[in-house]
Amino acid sequence: MITYETIKTSLVAVPKTWLITGVAGFIGSNLLETLLKLNQSVVGLDNFSTGYQHNLDEVQTLVTPAQWDNFRLINGDIRNLDDCKSACNDVNYVLHQAALGSVPRSIEDPITTNQNNIDGFLNMLVAARDANVNRFVYAASSSTYGDHPDLPKVEDKIGKPLSPYAVTKVVNELYADVFAKTYGFKTIGLRYFNIFGRRQDPNGAYAAVIPKWTAAMIQGADLFINGDGETSRDFCYIDNAVQANLAP
Repeated sequence: MITYETIKTSLVAVPKTWLITGVAGFIGSNLLETLLKLNQSVVGLDNFSTGYQHNLDEVQTLVTPAQWDNFRLINGDIRNLDDCKSACNDVNYVLHQAALGSVPRSIEDPITTNQNNIDGFLNMLVAARDANVNRFVYAASSSTYGDHPDLPKVEDKIGKPLSPYAVTKVVNELYADVFAKTYGFKTIGLRYFNIFGRRQDPNGAYAAVIPKWTAAMIQGADLFINGDGETSRDFCYIDNAVQANLAP
């Protein structure tokens, strides 16, 4: 059995070059921090539509100057194929985190969600395939399970999607599967379940519940729970999501 410690040791011994899309975001910046601390070379791609420069600034304070020098940022957009191709050049692994999240936002503006999450995803698949990267790991979503009633969830049992956002994530998996079968291209989708942790934004209309509650407790404000309080959700800490992205 390969442990996470074994994976980290092997990466330090033989450093690789990684591309993180959405590198200035919550998950992307945590991946960046981990990889730089393992002395990896990292290319980051972000258009800062939902990511923040202060996330990158914080990472810089947590790594050595030499490790920070291993990072190259491309201010670009996954909706632009040329940006994707430039970012994938000479990269070993792609960790594709860039997307426009939020079910409410997708209901309000399905076109922009589709442009980012489907057009942008396909651009990245094509660019990574053409660059002959070793592995393409992408942020899939628990929303793919849709209205399927079974608990616990099982990977091959999904229902109908319940939002435009969920549709885009189902399409991502379809495209990734076709690219694997058609081109022999290694793709891995991680169906994230409510990731939470450091550098998650507590502000804005689309903020997740854990940072909202944490911020409210810090401020001594009221916590708001919709419904009768009996609803349960699965939550995954950011370090576990990072570990899943690095697993071979």
